[in-house]
Amino acid sequence: MARVFVYGTLKKGQPNYKHMINTAKGLAKFQGRGRTVEKYPLVIAGKYNIPYMLNIPGTGHHVAGEIYSVDDQMLQFLDEFEGCPDMYQRTLMRIEVVEWEGKGGVGEARAAAEGVIECFVYSTTTYPPEWVGLPYHDSYDSSGKHGLSYVLRESRD
Repeated sequence: MARVFVYGTLKKGQPNYKHMINTAKGLAKFQGRGRTVEKYPLVIAGKYNIPYMLNIPGTGHHVAGEIYSVDDQMLQFLDEFEGCPDMYQRTLMRIEVVEWEGKGGVGEARAAAEGVIECFVYSTTTYPPEWVGLPYHDSYDSSGKHGLSYVLRESRD
């Protein structure tokens, strides 16, 4: 099982969470909540209002999200869903555990207790330069105050 940190539309209560609980796509088990150890710019961009974490460490905010354990099938689905490696790139990042529900082995429990774990995160280095000038967010909610509701893939033209 691999650990994945999601910060956008795949979180609970967000438009694409349905994929995280669809066992036909693989297994994803919620482990807890966290935030990036380093600061990153989280922007909402493009005509479909997609959240992107720009891979510019040290800029922006500590981004909040959810930690999941996923099997190989779900990881492969997420790679395809996230357009990896063209739209997003899956990289290991250090995540500070804020709340832990995971029931794993001793090593996993120790890592969580120490407060920082490594997770795969889908961020991007392939973005238009003007995105750096967009507002930075510390967490994402499709129906947030920003007024930029995410457009589901099935609703796009």
